[in-house]
Amino acid sequence: MQSYTIGQAARVLGVSPDTARRWADAGRVATRRDDSGRRVIDGRDLAAFSVELAQGDGEDEDAYTSARNAFPGIVTAVKLGDVAAQVDIQAGPHRLVSLLTREAVEELGLEVGMRATARVKSTSVHIDTV
Repeated sequence: MQSYTIGQAARVLGVSPDTARRWADAGRVATRRDDSGRRVIDGRDLAAFSVELAQGDGEDEDAYTSARNAFPGIVTAVKLGDVAAQVDIQAGPHRLVSLLTREAVEELGLEVGMRATARVKSTSVHIDTV
């Protein structure tokens, strides 16, 4: 399972590292210490928190901008069919959903909790892994 430092989690959530640290200190998102002693957040916990945050009451709402239609975020759901798949990415307050082939999902190794970037052009969403 992929883990995120406080700084990486802040970038995924579209907030400052200080805000992410305050949320962790307040127990809003669970952290643990890695082998180096750094505080990290497990990918699944960060994915769940990002969805919760996006559905919140807006009290922590910060503006989120994306240069050149690229939305860096975290994979929150992967639904595989026989041929097609659906991937949800939470990029700050934005939820992006992409329909793509199952083969593409498997080639990219997409799973809940990993970082990914949704790139939007016209009506298509393309996903890059980090």
